[in-house]
Amino acid sequence: MTYTVVLQHEPEGGYSVTVPALPGCFTEGADEDEALSMAREAIECHLEALSMDGDPIPDDVDAFDLAVDMPTNLLVRHVKVGEALAIA
Repeated sequence: MTYTVVLQHEPEGGYSVTVPALPGCFTEGADEDEALSMAREAIECHLEALSMDGDPIPDDVDAFDLAVDMPTNLLVRHVKVGEALAIA
């Protein structure tokens, strides 16, 4: 399963990351690669918590809808997570 993530370059350096399909799921990284790696870990933990609580696993958001009104200082990327976590 793949989730869309939004990276925002922070003035002091690094990136903050949000996952629009998973409210409350956010992280950060020193550079884009680290931010994406941290995003994968945050998403997997978030999905595991939802599954353990018996909550449904949300589908991803449409990245096109996000990009239409997005400021230019934000990056939209996709992060693939383990299929077993997404189905659980």
